[in-house]
Amino acid sequence: MRPFIICCMISLLLLTFYIREGETGPIHGVRSVVTTITTPVRMVGSIVASPFHAVGNVISNVTAPQETLSELRQRNEQLTAEVAKLTEAEKTAERLEGLLGLRSTYSLESTAARIVGGSSDAWSHTVMIDKGTVDGLEVGMAVCNSGGAIGQIVEVSATSSTVRLLTDETSGISAMVQRSRAQGILQGQPDGSLQLNYITADSDVSVGDIVITSGLGGVFPKGLPLGTVTSVNRASNATYYTVTVRAQSLAENNEEVLVITSVSAEQAASSEDVASANAQSAGVAPAPAADSAGKND
Repeated sequence: MRPFIICCMISLLLLTFYIREGETGPIHGVRSVVTTITTPVRMVGSIVASPFHAVGNVISNVTAPQETLSELRQRNEQLTAEVAKLTEAEKTAERLEGLLGLRSTYSLESTAARIVGGSSDAWSHTVMIDKGTVDGLEVGMAVCNSGGAIGQIVEVSATSSTVRLLTDETSGISAMVQRSRAQGILQGQPDGSLQLNYITADSDVSVGDIVITSGLGGVFPKGLPLGTVTSVNRASNATYYTVTVRAQSLAENNEEVLVITSVSAEQAASSEDVASANAQSAGVAPAPAADSAGKND
């Protein structure tokens, strides 16, 4: 007991002298020397002890109450679901904004619908939408997405409709090369590609040209994007080019579409376009009807 009391008294005296002396006093000097000597030892001790601290944290997490781990997992699942929900809402907003932009750009009289199904066989290219006769839809009406025209309604019930896509081999709509105004019929092929047919050999068409709706027939408004020319070929002495077109957009990549319910006179082909089409086909075999759904476009 006595040595402990003596040590306490010595500590109090040293502390008193330490406080009263200046920074250059002997006790300050001794403390500085001791600190300098012991610093490397303390650093080595800290490095050696670090792995044990990490192991301790791991053991603490492993041995955490099961209720806490369950709550953390549940919270993580909730946050993941919220992120997915917000991302989906953002994507939907982007698609709807694109549709509104197309409607505004072309002043379309249209009804919005959602794609709810696709073709059930490998021989047809169709999709089903969730609007029908109760919404004013009819066979032959044009359908588009934010990228442009994608097809026409071929069947309609009270609450749903079937849309034949441009890539279906029975599909065909009046189209023209935007740059040169050369007119033809854009038709689907068995392999799902598109061909712009009845483009005469004296027409101006090149790879990279944009193909748009011509407005002939009054089903599709004039000027809607259809696709881009990817190849132009012509057999020896052939009357027409073989023009392959890549579709502007695929319906399978979209969920919302616009059904064009009415086309104004301003949106239809002009008299000059009609005259040009007649002149282009004069003296050659007539092109087939442009719309297999029951209306010429």
